[in-house]
Amino acid sequence: MSGICVIFNPSARGEKALRFREHLTALSHECTLKPTYAVGTGRTLAAEAVREGFGTIVAAGGDGTVNEVLNGICDEPEGLSRARFAVLPLGTVNVFAKELDLPTRFGEAWRTIKEAHETIIDLPFAEFTENGLPTRRYFAQMAGAGWDSRAIELVDWKYKKQIGGLAYVVAGLKAMQGRMHQIVVSDGEKSLTGELVLIGNGRFYGGRYKVFPLADLRDSVLEVSVLPRVDVLGLMRSGWGLLTNQLYASGGIRHFKARELQLFSVEKVPFHLEGENVGYLPAKFSVKPRCLRVVVRKT
Repeated sequence: MSGICVIFNPSARGEKALRFREHLTALSHECTLKPTYAVGTGRTLAAEAVREGFGTIVAAGGDGTVNEVLNGICDEPEGLSRARFAVLPLGTVNVFAKELDLPTRFGEAWRTIKEAHETIIDLPFAEFTENGLPTRRYFAQMAGAGWDSRAIELVDWKYKKQIGGLAYVVAGLKAMQGRMHQIVVSDGEKSLTGELVLIGNGRFYGGRYKVFPLADLRDSVLEVSVLPRVDVLGLMRSGWGLLTNQLYASGGIRHFKARELQLFSVEKVPFHLEGENVGYLPAKFSVKPRCLRVVVRKT
């Protein structure tokens, strides 16, 4: 089999999800549809799709769905060579889709997927301990720990369905009211310490901000951005750096690039991949050079 399998969340809300559901009948004649039924099942369905021989496996949803489907492909032996990965952006935030410059309108996005024009990019992953067992989890775009992972814990998900991405802003303000933890990031030779540590495979964070201006999906390294102190002054300074494209020159952000990174803290600190908390530090971050086949627009 070499067709298209689309994995989607049938209960997803929002205008993009509504338009997608309006096209389900037509899509059923062009591809195989696999609806998720609980958190985490996108991963199981993606692995199943690899075993069934689909040539293109599509994550239809936000960045959480993207991460689940990506890991499902990676779970299968030679999954990365057997199937290409595609994204149909339907979520509140679609950072990886923006990084790939994918169309957001359904018709154009679906044509891009059917054309199956692909490129090959790096594939980063995190290694950590979960329930006493060594665990590896892949990600496509970004990871982080500190202020933003604390904010993710505080997001009111019912509120998010009403106001979308603004729910993260509210949660971020709540996170600032508590004590910030110090996180150390090291490549074995140099180290930085801060209250917010972000790791980028691509340039974007949060959907529109180039927090990793030097990142490249194909350079075989990860870019680290560290904010030493999360307070009003620090956020204003980094915000100005983002607006003026001078994040490293005047934004107060410290950074470096490395093939492998270690993140640790003396306290229990969660970390996230693609905006979803998946475990606790310490964690090791590495990258597999140019092994992920992704569908992109024809240029």
